[in-house]
Amino acid sequence: MPIALEELTGTITKVVLSGRIDIAGASAIDMPMSLVGGSKKAVIVDLAGVEFMASLGLRSVVLSGKTVLGKGGKYVLLAPRPAVEEVITTSGVDELFPIFHDEASAIAAVS
Repeated sequence: MPIALEELTGTITKVVLSGRIDIAGASAIDMPMSLVGGSKKAVIVDLAGVEFMASLGLRSVVLSGKTVLGKGGKYVLLAPRPAVEEVITTSGVDELFPIFHDEASAIAAVS
């Protein structure tokens, strides 16, 4: 499964994505990411285990994040691999959701 949820301290939710988030991977994360967006207010999306991210996968992450931000919440991205980070920065998504490379900083940003 390319997605797992971890409840961290307080009300912070860590979404751990892994594998290839291509068409099949995007399909697998779409509904869970929508649920996270609709129910959480402090979200860290851990991308360290993502080898490849297609635009459909990025779309799921962005829609979830926009929902969280729309409720006044906080949403950050954690530790993407260089190829995945390039997709994020090229598309400008990093201007919506900051990227952190260590978990402590990500936790501080959503606290």
